[in-house]
Amino acid sequence: MNSSDKIIDRIGLDCDEAVAKIEAEAREKRDSIISEAEKTASKNRAELEKQTLRKLAQMDASAKSRCELEIRNTVLKKRREEIDRTVEELRAFLLGQSDNDYFEFIYKLASKLNGAEGEVMLNAKDKSRLPADFSERFNASGNRVTVSENTADIDGGFILKNGNIEENYGISALISSNRDRLEDYINRGLFEQ
Repeated sequence: MNSSDKIIDRIGLDCDEAVAKIEAEAREKRDSIISEAEKTASKNRAELEKQTLRKLAQMDASAKSRCELEIRNTVLKKRREEIDRTVEELRAFLLGQSDNDYFEFIYKLASKLNGAEGEVMLNAKDKSRLPADFSERFNASGNRVTVSENTADIDGGFILKNGNIEENYGISALISSNRDRLEDYINRGLFEQ
């Protein structure tokens, strides 16, 4: 082997060593980059898992809250329907009583007036079935009223008129003005557990 061959071999060996060194450094750098990327990916994965679990918990809580609200609204709607139905049944009951029972109810209302004066206006139906002793029974508790010749546009009960002042004791008006108390009573009777 001549000296030029030795030089070429030496250059080849030096190149091989340099390439091997560069490859080793590149592998080391590559492994370091991959390791860092895996750490970053693992950290990101863990953070995404936390975010996803948090979001799922929020969605679950929100869905549960919506369900509870829907249940509560449905229960309230059903309660309202039952109360309305019960109030309407009460009105129908009061209006549908026998003449004797109906007028006993009117006399009970009159007894709470405590010395009222004026005219009592009834609807046409009630006026046509008025008991002979109506005025006497109505005034038994100290009232001084007469039955008006005019009729009232009410479903039942009466209107007490004294001059320009009219007090509505019609069945629907009484139910309406006492609606809150009736609802409380119905709620206690129907819905208390």
